[in-house]
Amino acid sequence: MKGKIVLAYSGGLDTSVLIKWLQQKYNADVVTLTLDVGQKEDLKAIEKKAINLGVLKHYSIDAKEEFVKNYIFPAIKANALYEGKYPISTSLSRPLIALKMVEVAEKEGADAVAHGCTGKGNDQVRIEISVKALNPNLKIIAPVREWNMTRDAEIEFAKEHGIPIPVDKDRPYSIDQNLWGRSIECGILEYPDKEPPEDAFEWTVPPEKAPNEPEYISIEFERGVPRALNGEEMNPVDLIETLNVMAGKHGVGRIDHIEDRLVGIKSREVYECPAATLIIEAHRDLEKMVLTRHEVLFKQHIDAYWAYLVYAGLWMEPLKEDLDAFIDKTQEKVAGEVKVKLYKGNAQVVGRSSPYSLYDLHLATYNIDTTFNQMASAGFIEIWGLPTKVSKALRKIEQAK
Repeated sequence: MKGKIVLAYSGGLDTSVLIKWLQQKYNADVVTLTLDVGQKEDLKAIEKKAINLGVLKHYSIDAKEEFVKNYIFPAIKANALYEGKYPISTSLSRPLIALKMVEVAEKEGADAVAHGCTGKGNDQVRIEISVKALNPNLKIIAPVREWNMTRDAEIEFAKEHGIPIPVDKDRPYSIDQNLWGRSIECGILEYPDKEPPEDAFEWTVPPEKAPNEPEYISIEFERGVPRALNGEEMNPVDLIETLNVMAGKHGVGRIDHIEDRLVGIKSREVYECPAATLIIEAHRDLEKMVLTRHEVLFKQHIDAYWAYLVYAGLWMEPLKEDLDAFIDKTQEKVAGEVKVKLYKGNAQVVGRSSPYSLYDLHLATYNIDTTFNQMASAGFIEIWGLPTKVSKALRKIEQAK
């Protein structure tokens, strides 16, 4: 009996070549799976291409809402920025892809799943760990890693087997995108001293060409996640898509940094994450209004490690579940409205309000009618600085000996 393999299929040249390779190498039926996570591609055309290449069956799954609620929303609560910069947009989609691969494999009675990730990147780790955690009995095939075929050899293979070659095969960039961001790699971007050319960007305008007038928007949060834009409650997918357009129009969300890949390589990475940049900035500001100083400072450490775990492919790691529990507890009162000014590449918070605000105007004001007892500060300073004062005095005595 023929084996059956589920392939995560993007519709591009790489995974199209993999269909034929898997059919030949393993003498297997191939079932393809394409997830819509907001990459704005023609899923019907992708399905037709897969069928024409001889797959047994093709699955197209609209996973946008599931992606937002189960993956993006937790990332917002965690202010997830890998190495303080990257909103882990690609990272977030991989465990969802793995989940759907396993579901389809189990439904189809497949022996194995396959992906088109390279052996130098992070995605192989994210997908394979998630698959192993969900169903350790499934074999995982990584043809690109195993085959190690060059781009030219891949094109020749495609010609020999009647596989359509995209007209943009010579495009210098490798693109991955979803609702939470767009990743751009390869070409001139591999030279970290070179400024990214404008043709690398699609979602954002250069700040110098952004509108000359600022735009003010308000985002309403409830339990740590956005629920309304400019007073209008919105479906979470629509809200993120709208903010991608609005922020991108003002040049907000361009990211260019040196990133540490899991496999030990330092990599220059360029992203466009307009909505993610804007929402995380607004969310972080609102947290500072409703959480205590101790909660804010401690949560910064938790957030950083949460982002690292997800980036590192450990979505299924029990520690992440533990951190989720802490983060969810902190979000119970992260509710309110944040006003943001979009202008020339910047998303600047200019106002915030919350029914759970810990800000007390009567304490904070410098006016004469403040309720803050300034005379109490003298004793506080004496006690607060006592360890420092004593330590310094003892050091002076030691130095004098």
